[in-house]
Amino acid sequence: MENGKKLVHFTRRERFCAAHKLWNKDWDAATNHDMYGKCSHENWHGHNYILFVTVKGSPDPNSGMIIDLRDLKRVIKEYVVYKCDHKNLNLDVDFLKDTVTTAENLVIAIWEQIEDPLKEFGVALHSVKLIETENNSAEYFG
Repeated sequence: MENGKKLVHFTRRERFCAAHKLWNKDWDAATNHDMYGKCSHENWHGHNYILFVTVKGSPDPNSGMIIDLRDLKRVIKEYVVYKCDHKNLNLDVDFLKDTVTTAENLVIAIWEQIEDPLKEFGVALHSVKLIETENNSAEYFG
């Protein structure tokens, strides 16, 4: 309960496909290859990412929702999916400039993109989870 109101977490799933390579520009090639292995391949590699965005808030007494799902979808697509889908994360995505594009850094950057726009709809961002492969994912709680 939050201020006497029932608190609900709601999660939206989106997907995007993108290329990247793990590379720290401050290291030489040998160090990058040693640290990141095949993920540092000069000609890039890609993933079919699955993104989960969880918001929290109290249901509106009239609509029964904490956020209009169309608004949640629009924010995620506008600030993340449209910028990342079928792009090179290292070269094409403004909010990832100078970032080592690990899943860990991606969830933080995605959080920073959508936190403020979601506040406009009266919900708080609870978590961002990104599944990179069937075996690897990262989750950030701010």
